[in-house]
Amino acid sequence: MDALSAFYRKLSQISIDKEYLTIEQAREVVKQINEFLYCSNPADTDTINIFGNAWKYISDFHKYWEKQHKNILDCQINEVKCEQVADVLHQVYITTKGKAFSDIYDTCGLTPKQVCQVRMLTANQDFRGSRNFNELAEIYIGDHSIFDAESISKEPESFVKALKLSNLSQNDKRISYAKNIAEFVRNYQCTPFEIITKFNNDVYNLRNALIQCNGAGYGNKKADMFIRDMVVLGIWKDVSGFDKIDVASDINTIKVALRTGIISTAIPLVSSFLDIFCHQYSYMDEMNALAWRKVWEVWKTKYPMDTIESPCLIDYFVYGVIGKQFCKEILVYFECEQHGHNFYWHSANNKTCQICFKEGRGRFPAKAIKKMMPCLLDEGSIAIKKTKYAMSLPEGETIEQCPFKNICGETKKLMPPKSISILGQTGWTTSYTEKDAGGGGLMA
Repeated sequence: MDALSAFYRKLSQISIDKEYLTIEQAREVVKQINEFLYCSNPADTDTINIFGNAWKYISDFHKYWEKQHKNILDCQINEVKCEQVADVLHQVYITTKGKAFSDIYDTCGLTPKQVCQVRMLTANQDFRGSRNFNELAEIYIGDHSIFDAESISKEPESFVKALKLSNLSQNDKRISYAKNIAEFVRNYQCTPFEIITKFNNDVYNLRNALIQCNGAGYGNKKADMFIRDMVVLGIWKDVSGFDKIDVASDINTIKVALRTGIISTAIPLVSSFLDIFCHQYSYMDEMNALAWRKVWEVWKTKYPMDTIESPCLIDYFVYGVIGKQFCKEILVYFECEQHGHNFYWHSANNKTCQICFKEGRGRFPAKAIKKMMPCLLDEGSIAIKKTKYAMSLPEGETIEQCPFKNICGETKKLMPPKSISILGQTGWTTSYTEKDAGGGGLMA
C-alpha cells in the first residue's frame, strides 16, 4: 500500500457520530496530517538526491509526491490554444515591427568583451530586483578587477560583498555560485567573451555546459537568459544553436501559459509547502518551455516570413510586458468618501475622487475598495494605458487591452507555482522532525 492510501485509510477509520468531530478525534486528525506531511520516519533510510547532495525525505508525503507528482498534475499542452497565442504574437510582431521581441538595454559604454564578463559572472545570482545592469556596470567601471575570474575563484566572498549581495539571504549559496562560475571560466583558460569559441560558436552546447556545472547557479532559466542577451546584444555573432534556446521559464511566463491555456493541469497547482523539493516547479518549468516552443513552431510554420529566430525571444514580450505589467491586479476600484460614487483608476496610491475633481467640485478623499486585473473589465484600459510598455510606444501607437484578453477564459485566475528553498537560514535543512517528536518546520 502506498503512503497516501495508508494515510487516507487511517483517516477513514475515524467515524463521526455527530455533526462535528470530538476534540479527541480532532487531535488524532491533526496528528495524522502533521505526521504524513511534515514528519520523517526514523527507520526510513531512503534519501533524495537534489541540489548536489543526498537528503532525507521530510515525510512520507514528500516521498510519495516525488514519484506521483506528474501523474497527479498531468500537465498537458493545448495545441489549439498554442495556435491562438501564436496568432496574437505574430500580430504584435507586425504592429511593432519586431521591436516587442527585443530589448537592447544600455550597456553603459562597456565594450562587448566587458559586458560579457559582467553578465556571465553575475547572471547566475538572484538579485531580487535590487540590481540592474547599470549598477553592475558602475561597479565594473569603478574597479574592473572585481570581475577577474581568478580573483573571484580565490575570494568569492569578496565578490559577493562587492556586488552588495551579502545582506540578502542564502549567502552561502551565492558564494558557491560565484566561485564555481569563475572556475568554469578558468578551466577553459579564456575570458567569458572568448568562451563561445571553445564550443565552436554553438550557444546551445555552451548553455548545456553551464547548466551541468554543479554549484554554478546556472539553471535553465538563467542560462537561457544569458545566452539570449549575448546574441541579441550582438556580443556573440555568427552563432549556431540559437533556435534551441527556450523561453526563460519563471513564474511570469508560467503564469501567462496557465492563463492563456497553452498548458493545463488536472488540478490547481499545490502550495510550495507541499513541493519542498521543487518537483512540481521543475515539472511545470519543463512543460512551460515546451509549450512556448510549440507556440513558436506554430508561428514559424504559419508565418515564416514574419517570425522570430528563436523561442527565447518570446520572453521579452511575454515576461516583460504581459507577465510583469498587464497580467497583474493594476486596475483599482475606488469609492468617493464624500458622495459614495465609484470609479476605476490605474493606481492604488490615489487618494482623490477623480470624478469630483474632473467635474470641478473640488478634491474629496477616495478609498480603494479592491484591485483586479485590467482584462476583466472594459475600464481596464485606464490601467493598461499607464503601463511602462504603453507609455513607451511611439507617437500615434496605442494599446488599451491585453492582446491575450480574448484567449484567457476561466483560467484567468490561475496562479503559477512557487519555489521554496531547502538551503539557507530559512530552508528545510534545519526543519526536519521525526514522528512523535513534534516541532520542526520553517522559522522566519
